[in-house]
Amino acid sequence: MPRDMITMRPVQRRVVFAMAVLAAAIPAAAWNAVSRRAAAPSAAGLPVEALPEENPVDARARADFDAMRAFRPGFAFWQHVFTLPDHQIAFGSAADGRLLAVFPAQGNWTRPAAWTDRRLVSLLENEPLVRNMSDRREQVAHLLERAAGPVLHNSTRGDALLRNTRRYGPFVAEWGAIYERFGVPAHIGLGQVILESGLDGRRRSEAGAVGFCQWMQTNWRHLEHFASTPMDARNQTTQAPYCAAYLSVLATKYGSFIPALSEHNAGGTNVARALINGERLGAKGVRARYLLGSKLALDLRELPGRDYETVYRSYGPRSYSYAEMVFGNTFVVRRLTSSIPQVAIHAMRTSRVVTMREIVELTGLTPDEVRRFNPALVDRVPARGMLYLPKHVEALGADVAFWRRPAAPSYAAVLDDFLRLEPGAERWDDESFAPVLTQFRRRFRDTNTDEGAVMDTVLAYAMDQAYTSGRSALVAEFRDSQEVPLLIRRGVMELDALRRDRPLQVALAARAR
Repeated sequence: MPRDMITMRPVQRRVVFAMAVLAAAIPAAAWNAVSRRAAAPSAAGLPVEALPEENPVDARARADFDAMRAFRPGFAFWQHVFTLPDHQIAFGSAADGRLLAVFPAQGNWTRPAAWTDRRLVSLLENEPLVRNMSDRREQVAHLLERAAGPVLHNSTRGDALLRNTRRYGPFVAEWGAIYERFGVPAHIGLGQVILESGLDGRRRSEAGAVGFCQWMQTNWRHLEHFASTPMDARNQTTQAPYCAAYLSVLATKYGSFIPALSEHNAGGTNVARALINGERLGAKGVRARYLLGSKLALDLRELPGRDYETVYRSYGPRSYSYAEMVFGNTFVVRRLTSSIPQVAIHAMRTSRVVTMREIVELTGLTPDEVRRFNPALVDRVPARGMLYLPKHVEALGADVAFWRRPAAPSYAAVLDDFLRLEPGAERWDDESFAPVLTQFRRRFRDTNTDEGAVMDTVLAYAMDQAYTSGRSALVAEFRDSQEVPLLIRRGVMELDALRRDRPLQVALAARAR
């Protein structure tokens, strides 16, 4: 996970926040207007099951994109961060996400800059830029803001995807079909994958996260404990169904992919706190509650001192930007799918140990090409292991590429019922909800499908995570706290004061330079 995930300039964030969410100053009617902008008109504030005639996944995704356009309109900027080579600083519009300029991470910025908006080319002429790179970024952001409105800036992180595009880009459509089978739009699911691993299943983070969607190794081992078949966390096509199923479970739990994605980075307790904070600010609907509550946490975190730590806890800039980055990468997924010729992935479950030599002899593929489909493969596939190839070879195992054939009606019916469950994070995390999920585990199991087995496994994992982690107690403590609402009110007043003082601060800063 990239460390340098800085979105809007700190002062700008505080200004936008103070203008948008001053609970004491904004009447209820205005709050309702904000909530309406945060969701599709037909779905705002309503549980998914209230829309029986509409595909719940389509409704959920459309409402999420509407919320991004309302609360984070610059989200498209992140597609540039993950497609431009490393060692650069990208600046973009926080109003519409368009790329404005790209500078080298080091050196003189007056000449080598790449201006994508030609109207800004002369912006830095006769402007003495400070030497410190962090201060220089803020200085240029301020200059751009005066000419083009609010801006975002971040170090580019495109190397991971660029070096993997040729090798793994042809598999994007197949992986997308896997995500779709579990009720996750391909461009959203793979947008997260680009952010996490750049499509490389062998990627390992400094923190020890591995694979396609970067789960911690302990989580993979825990998941495998519930699985009926062996899994290798370094093969993308093995990982994809479990990554997709877990995202589907979380999106159903919240009624939105936005907090579901954020839980992957921030954790369920932090997401729950953000939702509670948004509710205390008067926001209606899960999207408005999360997006405003998360902005509050970030802005309070950036105030001097640690007076508001009880409110924001471990929620930081990367957590704040996580879903926004994923939604920005949805544009990248669409481009990859349409611009790169796609290759089929067939899956075989072996009944015995199969050696690399045998695979090469039967398929005529080179070992490198076999490993392109199976990055974890060294010299053999274990019995009951998964083998992926561009065609099905009957001698190597049974065909288990479920995404290459229509879903069984029994599975499709259970999945549809599951996706229409009424959302509610705190209710889902309470053990009283366990019988509902246990019944769905049984129903998925009874479909006798590979997809059903994955959903059964992931639901078992999700229930174990929720009911043994102590999350419910932590969330209840936060909700019942008498201190937190007082801190929020005081923090909002402090942020409002900063907004009022900002013209003077900008003038003093300009005079100092």
